[in-house]
Amino acid sequence: MTAPSPISELLVAAAAGDGQAWSTIVERYQRLLWSVVRGYRLDESAAADVVQTVWLRLVENLSRIREPERLPSWLATTARNEALRVSRAQQRQTPTDFEFDLADPSLGELDDRLLDDELEVEVMAAFRQLKPEHQHLLRLLTTDPPLDYSTVAELWGRPQGSIGPTKGRCIEQILRIMGRHQELGSATGDQS
Repeated sequence: MTAPSPISELLVAAAAGDGQAWSTIVERYQRLLWSVVRGYRLDESAAADVVQTVWLRLVENLSRIREPERLPSWLATTARNEALRVSRAQQRQTPTDFEFDLADPSLGELDDRLLDDELEVEVMAAFRQLKPEHQHLLRLLTTDPPLDYSTVAELWGRPQGSIGPTKGRCIEQILRIMGRHQELGSATGDQS
């Protein structure tokens, strides 16, 4: 098995027309894009359009990426900007007294065998009870590949120093909703 190519090599190869390099880039970063876009609660087709637009922007800028190691941040920022643009356009078209009854797009299509996992279902139910901005933070913190805290802060729109404490409070809230706060406290020796 060969080691993965550094992103700089992949960008150069993709800019030269190497389809395999492009496929590797897409495969490596598509989950990152989807996790950023889902935070904006766009409908499925609008979210797919945003992701495709981000890939188009990358194609247009392949030879201009000066810091290849920052590609995940570039992609996440581009996705955020495009999702905001589309979200604003949709808000202008949506009557203010009309409410959508849409399923939570953060769930995605889970594999049937994961639905059988009772803990997974319980965690997701608790996650959905968090404030939307806290759901967005947790999505950003669990992207693959991971984003650095400065990028998370930029995309979340809050100071970098607030990420860790807010993340801790979100996890505590999920555990409290699940009724597992005492279990965790006794396991760690915490008597709160």
